Amino acid sequence: MAIRELHRSERKLAHEFHVVAARHHSDQDVSHLATDMAGWSQQHVRELAKHGRHYGLRLSAEPRTSARTGFLQSRMSDMLRHRPEPSLMLLADLRRIHRLAAGVSLDWELLGQGAQAAKDQELLDLTSRCHPQTLRQMRWANGMLKELSPQVLMN
Repeated sequence: MAIRELHRSERKLAHEFHVVAARHHSDQDVSHLATDMAGWSQQHVRELAKHGRHYGLRLSAEPRTSARTGFLQSRMSDMLRHRPEPSLMLLADLRRIHRLAAGVSLDWELLGQGAQAAKDQELLDLTSRCHPQTLRQMRWANGMLKELSPQVLMN
């Protein structure tokens, strides 16, 4: 159950990073970093699907995580780049990313505890590889919130 839940959470996190990358396309730093971090979550999804087979789980290794309206959001981002609304939207998106990443981080910790109890070294190695990247995703969102919020909220 923990592997299935983490697979679902990582898939959702990858999707949200893709949405942020598309929605804030005009901010190249945010867009590129969000795309890179979506790739981390997609890799986690693949690895969880592979390991899930050991427990009889049939999880998709390549679920759709891209933003369905990515092209439209990218175009809107370019048109609205100089208005204050995209900054407020970015704060909301970063808050959502942070909350999702915090949940995923907790799921990795729980899975690690379960792997220790089951003496599943391969699963423990997987958690040791992936959890630090999730923590980095969470720290990135938190850092961006701290950096951007004073400017955005004072305007």
